[in-house]
Amino acid sequence: MTTLTGKIAVVTGGNSGLGFATAKELIANGATVIITGRRKEAIDKAATELGAVGMLANHANLTDIVALTEQVGRAFGKIDILMVNAGTTKLTTIEEATEDLFDEVMNLNLKGAYFTLSRFIPILNDGASVIITSSSSASTTKPHTSIYTASKTAINAVVKIAAIELAPRRIRVNAVSPGPFATEIMEKGGIGDPKMQEFIIAGVPLGRLGIAAEVGKLVSFLSSDDAAFITGAEYLIDGGQSLNK
Repeated sequence: MTTLTGKIAVVTGGNSGLGFATAKELIANGATVIITGRRKEAIDKAATELGAVGMLANHANLTDIVALTEQVGRAFGKIDILMVNAGTTKLTTIEEATEDLFDEVMNLNLKGAYFTLSRFIPILNDGASVIITSSSSASTTKPHTSIYTASKTAINAVVKIAAIELAPRRIRVNAVSPGPFATEIMEKGGIGDPKMQEFIIAGVPLGRLGIAAEVGKLVSFLSSDDAAFITGAEYLIDGGQSLNK
C-alpha cells in the first residue's frame, strides 16, 4: 500500500547510506523524491538507480543551500517531506582537536542542517513533515566524539524549538538518532574492520549493526499521516547502544 502518494520529498545526502535507503523507502511508498549530494557522479548514479531526482548541493555552504531551495521551488513549488540528513563523522580527542576539524564537522552537521531547515521553511507545505538525522552519540559520553556529539546535541535542541515555531502551520519536526549502522560513512570511520565491528556490536544489547532500510522505514512512518500527532520527538534507533553510556 502506498501511503505517501502525491507527496514531494527532499532527502539531503541521499546518494548513499541512510539517505539512500530512506529515499528508496519513500519512493516505495509513493513519494516523489529529490536527493542531494556534493558529487555529481554519485548523485546521478543514485538518482538513476532510485528513480529519484538528483540535485547538487554542498550543505556546508549557505550559498548552495539557498540555490537548492530556489531550484526545488522552481521545479516542484512546495514540498511535503524534508529529511535533513547530510552529515559527517570525525573523531578526535579534545586535546588533539584542530580548528579545521571542528569547523568541518560543525559547518555540515550543525550550521548546514540548521540553514537547510531555515531556508526550506518557506517552501514547506502546511502539514509537512521534517526529519533531521541526529545520532545516538548525543545520548552517550564516548571518548573521541566531543565535536561530533556536540553537533548532534545542538541539533536535538533545534528540533524541539523548530517543532514549537512551526506548530501553527501543523509542520512536524522530529529527530531520528541512529546508532551503529553498516553504511559508507561508518566504513570510512573504520567500522569495516572485523575487529572493530566485533567491538562495536559488543556494546549493542540487540547484538548487531543496524540495517539502513530500518531508518528508511522509520522516516517513512514519521512522514505519513500515521504520525500526525508526533512532533519535537527524538527516535533512537540504535539497538539499545545508548543504554550503555
